[in-house]
Amino acid sequence: MPLYPYRCTQCGHRFEKIQSFSAEPEKECPKCQGLLERPLTAPGLQFKGAGWYVNDYAPKGGSSSSESTKTEAKAETKAPCGDGAGACASCPAATPAATS
Repeated sequence: MPLYPYRCTQCGHRFEKIQSFSAEPEKECPKCQGLLERPLTAPGLQFKGAGWYVNDYAPKGGSSSSESTKTEAKAETKAPCGDGAGACASCPAATPAATS
């Protein structure tokens, strides 16, 4: 059930009341018995789930952030063990140098 705000036109008293959609609006102020009005308010919305953020619709290519990620990925492929000192068999420094 929705929460409706009310404001008295005579004394300025403000209050909210939970009412069903089919209920008649309040007409009389509970403090001074003046005329009430229901001011318009912004609805409370919550967007849940995927697709509501900019990063959900980011372009696949052409951004500078993706280029820096590609550069980092290339640096990682050069030294998969992380140290690059030839401590593992997949490091370039671990393979013996060719002799002639």
